Amino acid sequence: MAKKKFHRGQRDKVKKKKRPGKDFNLLNKPVKSTQVLADKTRLNKYVALSGICSRRKAAELVKDGQIKVNGKVNLNPGFEVTKKDVVSYQGKKLFPQLDKVYILMNKPKGTITTVKDERGRRTVLDLIGDKVPQRIFPVGRLDRATTGLLLLTNDGDLANKLSHPSGEVKKLYHATLDKPLTEKDLAKIKKGIKLEEGVAIVDGIGYISKKPKNNVGIEIHIGWNRVIRRIFEQLDYKVEKLDRVYFAGLTKKDLKRGWFRHLNGKEIIMLQHFTKGN
Repeated sequence: MAKKKFHRGQRDKVKKKKRPGKDFNLLNKPVKSTQVLADKTRLNKYVALSGICSRRKAAELVKDGQIKVNGKVNLNPGFEVTKKDVVSYQGKKLFPQLDKVYILMNKPKGTITTVKDERGRRTVLDLIGDKVPQRIFPVGRLDRATTGLLLLTNDGDLANKLSHPSGEVKKLYHATLDKPLTEKDLAKIKKGIKLEEGVAIVDGIGYISKKPKNNVGIEIHIGWNRVIRRIFEQLDYKVEKLDRVYFAGLTKKDLKRGWFRHLNGKEIIMLQHFTKGN
């Protein structure tokens, strides 16, 4: 019987030990896409299809003058690109990737949620290494100290839907505080905490069953930078640990810290219909 493949960051070998489950396979077979490139494609979509970012970010790159079409800067995200056109970014030609890839990672602490880091710090893409040949990018962000579920893909449309606040995608975190959260402060958070961007409204918050009261479950869909940590800081609490345990219907079941796997067909279909209104 062929040995199953396990991937933990850049490690190629794993010590032999009991596997959690009979058919456990962290890096299962990718789901193949049958998508084809249209004769004419909007520039921002073309850039997103290349796997460097989401469609929303692609539009920003175009408007910022970072995308060239046939050697000339094009500032119109809606410009229709043909198959004969040459689209480039930072001097490199972009190629649409029609084989969609969806990777679920249990992000470890100390890794940066970005494609590359100018300061040379370890990124989530470094953990994947050459195990996934397609160019992928993370959906949304988890700060360096935050652990837990992170989706990486080259599907710009899906990434945009899942990361935009209007989609109201459910994200659940386990926060460990430096001291017990009082009932009074719990009630304040439920009503909303004023931050620089406005009032931060959580979708749900409560104590975690059978845990000390410094362990709190918090559900939120707004994507402000470090929003959960800042909510507690406003009430004089420090978040010692923050772990995302649920994202868009996906959980960390059988996915150890620092490990990753391809989504299966059912999970991909679920994500495609997860945003509000679909």
